[in-house]
Amino acid sequence: MASAIVDTPHEPVWWDPLADLRDAGSPAVDVFMSGTVFLDIVFTGLPASPAAGTEVWASGMASCPGGIANLAVAAARLGLRTSLAAGFGDDVYADFLWQTLADQERVDLSRSRRFAGWHSPVTVSMAVQRDRSMVTHGHELPIGADELIGIPPRCRAVITSIGEGAAAPVLPSWVARSRQDGALVFADAGWDPTGTWDPALLRTLAGCDAFMPNAVEAMHYTRTDTPRAALRALAEHVPFAVVTLGGEGAIAIDGVTGEVAEVPALPVDALDPTGAGDVFGAALVLGTIAGWPLEHRLRFAGVSAALAVHEFGGSLAAPGWGDIGDWWRRTRACAAEGNPASVELARRYGFLEDLVPRTHVCGVRRAAATIARHSDVTRP
Repeated sequence: MASAIVDTPHEPVWWDPLADLRDAGSPAVDVFMSGTVFLDIVFTGLPASPAAGTEVWASGMASCPGGIANLAVAAARLGLRTSLAAGFGDDVYADFLWQTLADQERVDLSRSRRFAGWHSPVTVSMAVQRDRSMVTHGHELPIGADELIGIPPRCRAVITSIGEGAAAPVLPSWVARSRQDGALVFADAGWDPTGTWDPALLRTLAGCDAFMPNAVEAMHYTRTDTPRAALRALAEHVPFAVVTLGGEGAIAIDGVTGEVAEVPALPVDALDPTGAGDVFGAALVLGTIAGWPLEHRLRFAGVSAALAVHEFGGSLAAPGWGDIGDWWRRTRACAAEGNPASVELARRYGFLEDLVPRTHVCGVRRAAATIARHSDVTRP
């Protein structure tokens, strides 16, 4: 697959993995989504969780956009032209969130709005070893998603969430409209805090092209005992079924191409798993739009997610093509030196040789402890 360097005056160099698919009739947007954007404040390096009446000092801290922003940033950093519909407040937090997404990450916010007197949702996350605890505060958006979005943009794909304890799982009307206009619908489920796991969700999948739950969600909704049994059950309801297995990798059935694949997870020393599932999903969307073989899609999604957990900070831990290219070149170099593990990785991921850019592309920004100055957000 050929790709292209995108370079405009006074702007960084970006990689376009879908260059060969673009022509005068192509949609201006590759992937569209809607949801809540949080200000995430992540404390890292805690020796222990704070007990009642005590104070614990953290050795590290990160501030970044969270919530649906995890997915939007992941998609944009992989070269997908990404559009997001979300509500933003009129506070300083919202200034930071908006500028980070629009100016730094190039996420289209033309269908997002700012609301006077509505403050930004905030999540504080405390990372202790490999576990997390979170505290969140926020309010419902003054208007619903359909009113916020209006007519969704013409796009190649949309990503949405269904279930999550809803009394009657349904697809938002804007999702159905996008599908009628030719967009592929990728859906995930989310955790059901009610414990109901309403099997009616399976009927909702008739309006989707792909479903990407984790193993626990998949087994609960299908009333099966193993992830593979759950995958087979889901494949009866949706053309492209994927079940993620955490540290064991992912399995999938693509009924459109007839492919079945199972790939192990890439060994990694995880620092912060926040947003890794969103990175996996964004990479899977890219590979599907680009028409890659199923095994390559799963492996690419896996390596992208693995690179994300090497960094703290959710959305801004997502890798760009420079990160992926650096990993591939290091792996290839170690394989050339005869390292057995690297030799095997080079064999499994050899398809990356035709995907990663051979010239320098812009690096990505990582989460910082403090909210950036306005001038710092837009600095090349």
